Formats: sequence, C-alpha cells, structure tokens
Amino acid sequence: MIDANRKDTLTDWIAKVPAITLGFWIIKILATTLGEIGGDAVTMSWLGETTPNASATAWHPGYLIGTGIFAAVFAAAVALQIRTPRFNRWLYWFAIVASTTVGTTLADFADRSLGIGYTGGSTLLLALLLATLFTWYRSTGTIAVDSVRDTRSELFYWLTITFSQTLGTALGDWVADTQGLGYTGGMAIFGGLLLLVAFLYFTTKISRTALFWSAFVLTRPLGAVVGDFMDKPHAKGGLELSRYSGSLALLAAIVLCILIFPQRAATKAH
Repeated sequence: MIDANRKDTLTDWIAKVPAITLGFWIIKILATTLGEIGGDAVTMSWLGETTPNASATAWHPGYLIGTGIFAAVFAAAVALQIRTPRFNRWLYWFAIVASTTVGTTLADFADRSLGIGYTGGSTLLLALLLATLFTWYRSTGTIAVDSVRDTRSELFYWLTITFSQTLGTALGDWVADTQGLGYTGGMAIFGGLLLLVAFLYFTTKISRTALFWSAFVLTRPLGAVVGDFMDKPHAKGGLELSRYSGSLALLAAIVLCILIFPQRAATKAH
C-alpha cells in the first residue's frame, strides 16, 4: 500500500518490466527456445544455405539478412517499450522474443560468417555484457530490475539483454559443439547451473540482483541447446523437427503462459 505522505510518484517505485516470478522464468525459457528455432527458421530454412554442405565457418548471407530483419523488429519493439508509460505485458514479451531472435542470428553471423568461432564469440560477448553491466551500475548506482523506471535505465536494460541473448547462443554452441558435449549435455549443464542459482537464492544471502542476472544469462544458452536439439538433424543428435511448426508451437505456448501466469510490474521495495 502506498503511503500518502510520501513525496515520490508512481513512476518512482513501479518499474516498466515484470516482477520476477516462476511464471517469468517459464516464459523466458520458452522465449529463448523460440528465439533459437525462429532465428534458424529465417536464416537457414527460409533464406536458405548458400551451399548444402556449408561448414560451420562458411559465409552465409542468411545470417546477415536475418540479423538485419530481426534487429529492425527489436529496435521498434524497444522504442515502443520506452515510449509506453507503464508496464505492458504483451509489449514486454514481444521485445524479449525479438531480442532472442536477433541474438541468435547475430551470434551465428559473428561466430560463423566472421569466422571468430564459438570460443571467440563467447569471449567477446561476455566481455561486452560485463562492460555494459559495469557501466550501467556506475551510471545509475544499481542494476536491479526494480530500477528500470526511466529511459536511461531502460536503454541499459535492453542493451544488457541484447548482449546476454547473443552470448547465450554462442555459449550454447560452444558447449554443445566445441566442447563436444552435445545438446543433451548442454541441457544438463545449463539446467544444473540454473538449479544451483535457485538453491543459492533460497539458502544464502547472496545479492538477489547478481543471482537474477546470472539466471537471466543462463536461460539463454539453455534455450539455445533445447532449440537446437529440437530442430537439428538426427545425425547431429537432434530431433529434426520442423523449424516452422516448432516456432508456432512455442509462440502459442508463450501466449498461453502470458494469459495464465499473473503479470505485474516489478516494484521498488519500501
């Protein structure tokens, strides 16, 4: 309940992003999985491979074209998100899904078309993510979700998300392919790390903000390896499901979860 004697306004304590609940994490994982399959559906299935047996580092224009398409959609979604005066669940999750798809195509473009590989891509993106979080903290004094109430914080928030979503794709591929653990191995590793973060949340006093961003980053490579497991060929350890039908099924699941799970804005502790 708001204290009538306080001088702050609603915008001082209500964020423009959702509160962190179990429903949030379920939708987030679904969104990251959709981003992987949806991104591949555009760059690989729709735009097509340049050659049937292209190597992992071969030039593939689909990655660049797909990145341009999804980057434009993501930029429009973030612009609308910033312009809206309060938390809008549909707009927020639209922006998240857009960030996961552009993260997928951007990571594939950097790792494969630019030839820096999964190791180089993961290292570069991790450095960019940490630099963004550090700059955000130095600029505003906090990187907590409930602080995302003004344009500057929102810009840092979405920039952080962009790097985390892109890092997730590269990191998922690095574990599954470069380290040779496969998609099921990747799911076990990232799922296990998420369970560890949850354990630390409930049993320790470690910074909730640090744990949140750790979990937020880890959901992306988990979604990446799950998505790859669903659509990659049997010969590569995947289920070889249709990217188009998989994308539609995941999109329907996200819409259903948004309707079912309570959606409320994060609020500043008083």
